[in-house]
Amino acid sequence: MGIVAGLDSSPDFTRIVVCDTDSGAVLRQGYAPHPVESPDGGGRPSDVDPQAWLLSLGEAAGGGLLEGVQAIGVSAQQNAVVPLDAQGNTVRPAMVGGDKRTQVAAADLIDALGGREAWAQAVGCVPQAAQPVTKLRWLARTEPENARRTAILLQAHDWLVWQLLGRPVRRTTDRGGASGTGYWSAATGGYRTDLVELALGHQVMLPEVIGPADAAGRTPEGLLISVGTGETMAAAFGLGIGLGDAVVSLGASGSVMAVHPEALVDGSGMITALADATGMHLPVVTTLNAVRTLRGAAELLGLPDLESLSDLAMKSTPGSHGLVLLPYLEGERTPNLPHTAGTLAGLRRESMKAEHLARAAFEGMLCGLADALDVLRGRGVEVRRVFLLGPAAELPAVQAAAPMLFGTQVVVPQPADYAAIGAARQAAWALGASQGTLDVRNPPAWQGAVAQVLEPGEELAVGQAVRQQFVAVREQTHPGAL
Repeated sequence: MGIVAGLDSSPDFTRIVVCDTDSGAVLRQGYAPHPVESPDGGGRPSDVDPQAWLLSLGEAAGGGLLEGVQAIGVSAQQNAVVPLDAQGNTVRPAMVGGDKRTQVAAADLIDALGGREAWAQAVGCVPQAAQPVTKLRWLARTEPENARRTAILLQAHDWLVWQLLGRPVRRTTDRGGASGTGYWSAATGGYRTDLVELALGHQVMLPEVIGPADAAGRTPEGLLISVGTGETMAAAFGLGIGLGDAVVSLGASGSVMAVHPEALVDGSGMITALADATGMHLPVVTTLNAVRTLRGAAELLGLPDLESLSDLAMKSTPGSHGLVLLPYLEGERTPNLPHTAGTLAGLRRESMKAEHLARAAFEGMLCGLADALDVLRGRGVEVRRVFLLGPAAELPAVQAAAPMLFGTQVVVPQPADYAAIGAARQAAWALGASQGTLDVRNPPAWQGAVAQVLEPGEELAVGQAVRQQFVAVREQTHPGAL
């Protein structure tokens, strides 16, 4: 069939991969950081002129990188919202990321609809500071004139696709991106325009949600552009995860997501019901404390880096000689304990050694993520193996403890641009569907990620005992929190 490209426009850079359509092998790559200052000269850190994304894209695609490419897929940062006026011009810089200025707006919206349960039932998620629906509420309250001028709403990948196609009258998006807005329901597959009006104060034009294998259109030069999707969905698609798979991402905070055949409604707000890039669903549970727990422990112990903390932890044994760390250092979302602090329990004279505290930090972080996995399991989500992502997944202490604490096979993929690869796979799907060589229900079968596979083996019973120790301390300290 030829070659296709996937581009991922993250918050800081654009990365492009050019792949063989049949195997998914990466043939060429391009990279460029976003301009340090947006072309209009600034704004707040959470405000970005979207033209910066185009400049970065053009630089990453330089040197003939896209020569011979037949189709392009676009992945981009989630939660960025681009408000446009009736003529398609940006009303103000795109609002990206999440910051404290929108926290009040999130609380306002939750109250305005009647609480967390009402939002979960409506769109499968409870408003958070980073979500587009919350940013619309902030815009209406803080910049009312800009809110009044806003006639069209796009997300980052929608806007980039629209630009690549020459700004046509038709604007499109996909299920994955739409499911993160706070005004589209993965359960019903439809927009809740009343929630847009609740947040912004009036109705606007929203992009048409098209199918996973559909093309958004062709460029003036005839290049096919697929529907595009958000970074999380593109990375899942690039990894090739399916039913029975979960992904645990180790950032400063943590997230657990899994593939499921239906949308989950969770009145507690712990589960966010996202859609994936294939027609399935991606329920997500997040924790506020993952690698920040390890960094805090390293600082407390006077260690220079996480590698040193891992080395020290490996001198201890499973269970950390009875030390248990509840790692709720920034409060916590899972369980929902926003105002709590961390707890160190089980201190005895023989356990008061640096290596046991180091081990307790790793076990506490992973047990917190195992709690998040159990939230999904408790709702019928099957988890047969866990993909572990993030630089911390390479640490020996993480790899030693994760399989026994998660109670399942753990897969640690080699670092790669999975979001860009997922975007390229989507482009190959749309190209094949348009040519009649691929079924719109079945994406191209690309080779999976090269990975290290870890089994719990004989350590499974030990891991269960460590989990029970953690759960006992959690229940004693925060009864009924989960």
